[in-house]
Amino acid sequence: MTRKRPTIADLRAIKGKRQLTMLRVMNLDEAEAAERAGVDIVSIPPTLILDPRYREVAPSLFSMPGENFFEIGTADDFVRWAFRMYKAGADAVYCSASYATVKRMADEAIPVIGHVGLIPSRATWTGGFKAVGKTADTAMQVFDAVKQLEAAGAFGAEIEVVPVEVAEAISQRTSLFLLSMGAGTGCDAQYLFAEDVLGQNRGHMPRHSKVYRNFAAEYDRLQAERVAAFSEFVADVNSKAYPEDKHLVHMAPDELARFMERIDA
Repeated sequence: MTRKRPTIADLRAIKGKRQLTMLRVMNLDEAEAAERAGVDIVSIPPTLILDPRYREVAPSLFSMPGENFFEIGTADDFVRWAFRMYKAGADAVYCSASYATVKRMADEAIPVIGHVGLIPSRATWTGGFKAVGKTADTAMQVFDAVKQLEAAGAFGAEIEVVPVEVAEAISQRTSLFLLSMGAGTGCDAQYLFAEDVLGQNRGHMPRHSKVYRNFAAEYDRLQAERVAAFSEFVADVNSKAYPEDKHLVHMAPDELARFMERIDA
């Protein structure tokens, strides 16, 4: 049975009733896998939603393109960018820019997902890449940010690396659809990066990540196979084992004779 892609109204109706799943996917293969696996929501690069093949492989995924605010620019730039994303089939857009920028897009009926807690593009303001909201004062700052996004007209927010108790208390006190990245099950969706799930990430693994496969080892195996195959090709050429007769096209003898007469003339 084909799934129906959820609307904003559908997600709002689900809030507080059950957990949804969310992945950051980077290409068509990952998007197709997410679709077939029954993932609910995906965060994607803008280039992916602009690919006409995207909705062919991911018809039911609630899809949210996003870039860091400094990649897009001012509020006017964001509005133009959001219209382009929405026209291409986006269901919402991610925005880590100002509340004023969020409001500009929300005023144009663009569903906007903001970001609170650890915001990588703004991590210098909260002390680097670490949990945010571990004290009463900083937890209130997270709550205030959620309420400001709410007032600006955002539909939801990614809440990243915030204590589970804080995230749950906030989720119960906001209309925003909260996407938990390391903030516990008191929110509305659980969000991981596909590269972590697949074991592609060779660097630091965040505390909240969970590895389900070891693609890095598989990529290493495939690369070794590439080197071996290329080396065999080089050896075959050097030893004249390639090309064999089966790899070649031959000319009919009478045509070859006519050709040789003409070329030598």
